[in-house]
Amino acid sequence: MLGALTAALFLIGWASGRGQTDTAGFFLARRSIPWWAVCLSFIATEISAMTIIGVPATAFRENWQYVQFCVGSAAARVFIAFLFIPAFYKFDCTTIYEFLRHRFGPATHYTASVFFLVTRLLASGVRLMAACVAVSVLSGLPLVPVIALFTVVSAVYIGYGGIKAVIWTNVLQALVFIAAGAATLGFLWHSIAGGLPAVWAAAGPAGRLSMWNFGAPAAGAGWLSRLLSDPNVFWVAVLNGLFTSMAAFGTDQELVQRLLTVETRRDSQKSLLWTVLGAFAVAVLFMAVGTGLYVFYAQHPELPLPEKLDTIYPHFAATVMPALLRGLVLSAIVMASIDSPLASLTASFVTDLYRPLIRRDAGDSHYLAVSRVCVVVFGVLLGGIAYFFSFFDNMLWLAFKIGGVTFGSLLGVFLLGLLTERRADRANTAAMSLMAALNFVLLLLIETQRIGLGWSWLVVIGTFGTMALAWLFSAVSDVNLWNLLNRGSGAKVP
Repeated sequence: MLGALTAALFLIGWASGRGQTDTAGFFLARRSIPWWAVCLSFIATEISAMTIIGVPATAFRENWQYVQFCVGSAAARVFIAFLFIPAFYKFDCTTIYEFLRHRFGPATHYTASVFFLVTRLLASGVRLMAACVAVSVLSGLPLVPVIALFTVVSAVYIGYGGIKAVIWTNVLQALVFIAAGAATLGFLWHSIAGGLPAVWAAAGPAGRLSMWNFGAPAAGAGWLSRLLSDPNVFWVAVLNGLFTSMAAFGTDQELVQRLLTVETRRDSQKSLLWTVLGAFAVAVLFMAVGTGLYVFYAQHPELPLPEKLDTIYPHFAATVMPALLRGLVLSAIVMASIDSPLASLTASFVTDLYRPLIRRDAGDSHYLAVSRVCVVVFGVLLGGIAYFFSFFDNMLWLAFKIGGVTFGSLLGVFLLGLLTERRADRANTAAMSLMAALNFVLLLLIETQRIGLGWSWLVVIGTFGTMALAWLFSAVSDVNLWNLLNRGSGAKVP
């Protein structure tokens, strides 16, 4: 099964790359993709192996409170559809960071692109690692060859087919991982003694079905402290879901690139709005898998658990499920991360940095060749980063924490561009850099438990901090401080 799907990837890449002669086709598929395919592609990219592996592990180990994040995420999609997408189509953007150049200037444009490249490489390295660890568990192969295989397959078919190959592969991915989740759920409930009533009886009292966490009463002791430190409190989770998803869906080229491949703004909005239902359904599916795994292992204490509970789903597939279903789960995990962000990383580097800063006036054939080389280079970088992150636990939240460092800065400057009329290019750059540095320090303090702040606040802090600092820096730059100082001292101004 896995071999057939790999062959399908190469076939899609070959078919998508035929007749491609410029970057308009490579990066945007000449805006020819149907909206429903973009919708499925968006869901497949958003879900990735992180959700397929991490969400069941979270439901197995904790509860269903991830749903709270989904509530905020749904609201964010509405904001993006009606606030961000019209602006991207108005300026005919190849990458979304070109909007910042039109709105503010080159400094904001370049800074945002660099932020994206660094953040996406690190966060996608976590996603790739999650997939490779799972495949290693399922197949028994060492981790390094699995990472190398992922890298080569991704680079070959994306390097030839571009974003068109990515989107149609994503459609196949979405169908495969939905089928795998549904098949696993059916197998679990067939294997659990007592069926669904037994799941409710075992998981409910253990707190594994807890969905809403409103924390302590507002008047209670420690309420504010818990609100700041616990990312699973309802209001914090919804707020985090709103801001993190606005940043991911509105300022992250990897996801937005798909929304720019349809012909019209309305089709792009329709693609995004339909993901509200699709993504929520997939999240519920894999949380149900995690709960089923908890009850199954509670009924079978003699069965060994994996050393890392993050791999509970692939471990179950490898040790309990029959060969056919095991192959389906393996295929789902592979397909969910095989494309990685190579197309979006390349689009941003070539369009935002290489073309304006390194080689301005080359022909389309040159930029297309450079793009294909970049796919390979970024693939190698992702492989190395994935290996580095293989030594970390709690993979679901690790990717969010990485994004928390810079997502707030990106969202803050985009909101300034969309909601205000101010123009202060260098002030934006300074504000973004300072807030990213502050959030990095805060994350280190949070991870070492030196401050009682939940990591989920980072995007919120970064967003409002960037907006406030940009306003402050631009206001200061509009004031002639030299004149003010001289007037205060009574000196004559030359």
